[in-house]
Amino acid sequence: MAHCACNDFSRTPTPAGAGLDRRQFLVRSAGLAVSVYGAAQLDLAAFHEGVAKAAAGPANPVLVSVFLPGGVDSLSLLAPVGDPKYRELRPKLALGDSDGTPFAEDGRLRWHPSASGLSQLHGEGKVTVIPAIGYEHPDQSHFNSRHFWEVGALDRRLVTGWLGRFIDKVGQADNPLQGLALDSELSPALATARMPVSAVNGPGDYDFWAPGVWGDVESWMLEAMPSIAASHSGSRDAGMHEASRITVQSAKLRQQLLPFSGRDLASPVAYPTDDSAFSNRLASLSAMLGAGLPLRCVSLSAPGDYDTHDNQPDDLAQGLKTTCDALLAFQRDLEARGLADRVLMHVWSEFGRRGEENGSAGTDHGAAGAGFLIGTRASGRMVGEFPGLANLDDDGNLRATADFRGIYCALLEQWFGFDAGAVVPEAKRFPRPGLLK
Repeated sequence: MAHCACNDFSRTPTPAGAGLDRRQFLVRSAGLAVSVYGAAQLDLAAFHEGVAKAAAGPANPVLVSVFLPGGVDSLSLLAPVGDPKYRELRPKLALGDSDGTPFAEDGRLRWHPSASGLSQLHGEGKVTVIPAIGYEHPDQSHFNSRHFWEVGALDRRLVTGWLGRFIDKVGQADNPLQGLALDSELSPALATARMPVSAVNGPGDYDFWAPGVWGDVESWMLEAMPSIAASHSGSRDAGMHEASRITVQSAKLRQQLLPFSGRDLASPVAYPTDDSAFSNRLASLSAMLGAGLPLRCVSLSAPGDYDTHDNQPDDLAQGLKTTCDALLAFQRDLEARGLADRVLMHVWSEFGRRGEENGSAGTDHGAAGAGFLIGTRASGRMVGEFPGLANLDDDGNLRATADFRGIYCALLEQWFGFDAGAVVPEAKRFPRPGLLK
């Protein structure tokens, strides 16, 4: 059965940062091939010097933004099996009374069985749950709602992301790695007005090839390349000398990249094996942090299609398991490397789903959804409350008990130690919940 996919259409409003120019750079010291945005005046030498300088400075806290695309069903992720209205609204999709594990902070709720990775970390006090997060007068359009979350305001005209505006205030003109999208394109939340940011599809994407050469012969060619090139380093011919220098550097870069490539990525923990790039990107991110790269804000999208208008039980379970298992592995990786106190994950989706199931074994667009903060410094205490199903809004959707802009303000002030008023419009309006231990 074909799956309904609202997100297949062109996005309106235009995503933040859509007009930023892009340049390609190599960070030789770190083994990365990156696309750099918003740095028209930055040359390669300044790029390398800036990254090296930033990496040598004090280690900054890092925020990792993980987007669950499509609007994840929070009423299945944290199923209100103890709410009397639950089975009335969802006679076919309701989870069983003993499915998953109990949510310790609210006896009405149980974790979806496929979210066991989140459940385990929550039991360790490393997950702050926001069970009903949204905003006033909710917009049930993927594009509008996602845009609001990305720019940190209910303003369709904003062209910079909320994290991008933070980087504009505290960033450096020669360090594009301060805002990194682990994707093939820039995340709108990272879109800046002044400072450079970057995107990388995967640190293992850099390689060489020659027509008709493969297998052992290709390996021998690559192994011989640096010594052949070095033999011409003293050439009096300017062109040969420059070719020798570039080839030696390229061969060195390839060697530096090898630890980041594919399933050969060195990691102190085992990551899940799946068809998505998510686990490998998280493993790469941990390795980048371990290598001392000067990251501050990182963005990536989780695998799975959470716009579950139909076939929800199977699609949701598959996406949640892949995502939550990978997030658990990433947290364990950070802990093994001694980096866990520096990194906080923010997991979000543009909205939740309708309280009542539809006739296609799915749920339609809703309003308030669930959000999570993951890390050893996360408070581990619920923010807001689950409002129950007896008082849904006029469209039959869950009402928000926390505003996403208040969460942004608290992250800026408590995690980064930065004045939220300089980033979030009307910041004074929003209460700041305690997010950290």
